[in-house]
Amino acid sequence: MIRVLIVDDSVVFRKILKEALEKQPGITVVGTAVNGRDAIAKMKQLRPDLAVLDVEMPEMTGLETLDAMRRHGLKVGAIMFSTLTDKGADTTLEALQKGAFDFVPKPTGTGAFTESVRRIQEELIPKIKAYAQNRNGFVARGARSLRTPVKAPAARQGAKPVRVGPSPVHGRRPAAGTRRAPIAPIAMKLAPEAVAIGVSTGGPNALNEVIPTFPANFRLPIFLVQHMPPVFTTQLAARLDQRSRLKVVEASDGQEVRGGTVYLAPGDYHMVVAVRDRKKFIKLTKDPPENSCRPAVDVLFRSVARVYGPRVIAVVMTGMGQDGFKGAELLKKKGARIIAQDKETSVVWGMPRFVTDAGLADRVCPLDKITATILELSGHRF
Repeated sequence: MIRVLIVDDSVVFRKILKEALEKQPGITVVGTAVNGRDAIAKMKQLRPDLAVLDVEMPEMTGLETLDAMRRHGLKVGAIMFSTLTDKGADTTLEALQKGAFDFVPKPTGTGAFTESVRRIQEELIPKIKAYAQNRNGFVARGARSLRTPVKAPAARQGAKPVRVGPSPVHGRRPAAGTRRAPIAPIAMKLAPEAVAIGVSTGGPNALNEVIPTFPANFRLPIFLVQHMPPVFTTQLAARLDQRSRLKVVEASDGQEVRGGTVYLAPGDYHMVVAVRDRKKFIKLTKDPPENSCRPAVDVLFRSVARVYGPRVIAVVMTGMGQDGFKGAELLKKKGARIIAQDKETSVVWGMPRFVTDAGLADRVCPLDKITATILELSGHRF
């Protein structure tokens, strides 16, 4: 059972949210708060596990509330509700950096009520359950995916991923008894020509630990799918670009692919790599969502498998569900190398778990080893 506090200045939205969550087994709404100041008092009194926190509120905003939670030593998780605006997206990314677990876009305008109910059912509730599982240590090998309740295929015979670690990230250590193979170089028959990364829940903070650590002379293009809506991907690309030595852009349709550039799929568009006149370029499509996602990692992975074949390093990082699994399976058959983020440093070990449990991962890495592993497998010379 997870105890939830609802924090929003809108009485209508508090009512919608409370009614929706109370219908869910395993979720208890312990109270509501009208702003951040009220929320801090309620947290001290009611001791919730998780707060669903509005961003824009009078007296104390969502960001100020996160700061106050830290000052008061309140061990309460937070999922943000934020508007689909430039300001809302930028504030939300800052909230994630301040410790929020995840976010859900908050609809406004015509049809906001109906859309709010849909987003609560399809996005917020699975994220609350993901938080509950992660908090209680239930996100583990063999756990069922929250988004797509199917069983991961059994590991292939003889598939033994090399585990790189242990990791000092957030002070977490590998689980007792975890077998780790010795670190050894993996010889690639063909030099890689591209890197493809898929990530979801926990991705913005994870990417802030990975993309800025690439050296300025890294020669390969990096294609990146982060499950995020429009506007949010624009802000994420801008933030990563400011912090990185590589150029980071939100991809545009028809854009020619160049080395040393990170291409982030824009929200609500699939991103594929195509070839025309012997030149590689980005193609954006509005094809149906896959794994309930657009952009989808599987779509990107299929396209790089067609264009680059075995000359790809694919990385599957923290996130709910199994997006990227089928694409990784295809890439593996082509001879590409696969990296999966490890359980200990993943916010939600869903996407990388499917890849790891199926024996597709050549390396299973903690967050702080992912860039170094990519550089090693790419043959990068400093």
